[in-house]
Amino acid sequence: MFRAQRNLIGKIEMDPTLLIIILGIVEGLTEFLPVSSTGHLVLAGTLLGLPPGSETFDIVIQLGAILAVVVLYWRRFWNVFLGLIAVDPTSIRFVRNVLIGFLPSAIVGAIAYGAIKAMLEKPVVVAVALIIGGFVILAIERLKPRAAITDVDAMRWPTALGIGIVQCLSMIPGVSRSGATIMGALMLGVDRRTAAEYSFFLAIPTMIGATTLALWKARDTLDMSHVGAIGLGFVVSFVVAALVIRWFLNVVTKHGFAPFAWYRIVAGGVALVWLLAK
Repeated sequence: MFRAQRNLIGKIEMDPTLLIIILGIVEGLTEFLPVSSTGHLVLAGTLLGLPPGSETFDIVIQLGAILAVVVLYWRRFWNVFLGLIAVDPTSIRFVRNVLIGFLPSAIVGAIAYGAIKAMLEKPVVVAVALIIGGFVILAIERLKPRAAITDVDAMRWPTALGIGIVQCLSMIPGVSRSGATIMGALMLGVDRRTAAEYSFFLAIPTMIGATTLALWKARDTLDMSHVGAIGLGFVVSFVVAALVIRWFLNVVTKHGFAPFAWYRIVAGGVALVWLLAK
């Protein structure tokens, strides 16, 4: 899947295994932070000289990070499952809210897949989106209404739908799926921790859908030789994401999202200067 690449220093031979590990770490670190994992993978790929066509790999290894959510929250998912069997209203609302939040991105993603994939090849779009998104987060932290919703199953369905519609913005590389959903939730009266957790839960059907679509679209170019690369990236992103999730919740509960906003602005600015100077 990957060959020797070129970076800023010149022609450098990079071991494919090391390259996959680096991308897996980048994915695991950034998937659930409001900094755009896809954007970071695009910029990392540009820096490391990845050829066009690696976008499918970037999307598929995100499932590793999603598995980390399933493992860390297994008890809650199990209780929801038991609740569904018992026709418990709380469990039904939980599943309803996740599925409603997923629906808009499923529709838009299926319709606009070609345009979305084309943007993945434009790292300047990522840099600009990182900067703009950082300022948007700072503004929302100041303007957000007082939180009235403190659990995912306490949301009304219009709130879930509104967050799902905002999530569609994350199809622009650099916007951040978690950032869009969390900021949308804050503006709709959801508290910080619940907004972050809803973003985690919403990632499960969203990324399963995106991965399935990406694999189907790339079915003619993939073969068994790619399984090892995808598997290694999957495992690395899973391990790193599992370590990041709890840390992230502690940070946002105590300090909010401003630190990530400033990171976006600085990282996007540096990336933009570098890209324009190439």
